[in-house]
Amino acid sequence: MKIELAVIAGDGIGPEVVAEGIKVLQAIGSRFGHSFNLHHGLIGGIAIDRTGEALPEETLKMCRSAQSVLMGAVGGPKWDDPKAKVRPEDGLLAVRKGLGLFANLRPVTVSPLLADSTALKPEVIRGVDLIVLRELTGGLYFGRPKKQWQTARGRRAVDSMVYSEQEIERIVRVGFELARGRRKKLVSVDKANVLESSRLWRQVTMEVAKKYRDVELEHMLVDTCAMRLIQTPKYFDVIVTENTFGDILTDEASVLAGSMGMLPSASLAGVPQDGGGMFGLYEPIHGSAPSIAGQDIANPIATILTVAMMLRYSFGLVKEANTIETAVEQVLNEGYRTSDIMEKGKTKVGTKKMGDLIARKAGGT
Repeated sequence: MKIELAVIAGDGIGPEVVAEGIKVLQAIGSRFGHSFNLHHGLIGGIAIDRTGEALPEETLKMCRSAQSVLMGAVGGPKWDDPKAKVRPEDGLLAVRKGLGLFANLRPVTVSPLLADSTALKPEVIRGVDLIVLRELTGGLYFGRPKKQWQTARGRRAVDSMVYSEQEIERIVRVGFELARGRRKKLVSVDKANVLESSRLWRQVTMEVAKKYRDVELEHMLVDTCAMRLIQTPKYFDVIVTENTFGDILTDEASVLAGSMGMLPSASLAGVPQDGGGMFGLYEPIHGSAPSIAGQDIANPIATILTVAMMLRYSFGLVKEANTIETAVEQVLNEGYRTSDIMEKGKTKVGTKKMGDLIARKAGGT
């Protein structure tokens, strides 16, 4: 198979971890007879520096022409001026919106090999296997009005959490479909006790639920969900929630897996299928981590597992995806760790070495 892939590595550790993801991708290509034609573009802070825009039109055009997109992270202190008219994160939001990718899948699984390496009790996190489905193109990040202004009494600012019935319905349907293919339990997370947008969310979710009688639906307030994710994470199967809540909850959930450097994600426009054929944007959930950029210490595993998701959902290469995931487990089983998941008695390696080790396993050498 010949695949046209857009690569937008971004800022900070983005280029470093994306390079390791591509290294594993090429190893898979050599082993299984696939070729990947890579098209590189700019996004985020580096795009602002070179073009004045966080998402140049040529980058968006390139992404639309590709069969899939692999992305790093954006942002950093260099571009954090609150008065700046253009911010790196503008590019991130724009590419998701511009590609029509409203469903962000963030699987959270705990490797048995890392159950003792987190701050939580092993018996609490061992066996955790859940998916957070985050609505990606609505809510606070996109709602209008969104502005800051000066008044006679001082400065004011407003952000609007806006959702339409149609936006809620389509993401909730994806949630029900995912749950139907797993353990048939869907938790819809909102803040319906205080927010009108959440009340609409709950109403629409209950209406959609009538067509999914085989799936158990539970409504949960976001603060309760945040607490239970740490107390009893095995309670959850599929969580569906709006943009901001999903952003926060999945960062919290990374603690379960040991590090944000372990969690991949896929941004899609519908229900993922192992048979492939679905265009998507694939990125690790972590940020650009500028404080460790260029030091060869970032964990590339989230990006490598993101590549596996891409092969599965966009190209139907299930065997190849499984091979990558197995390779990651094999390397961890051999005791290799990056600094963020390091534990006593293991061998610490850098970004490139971890990529090399996994690529070697994935390539069958």
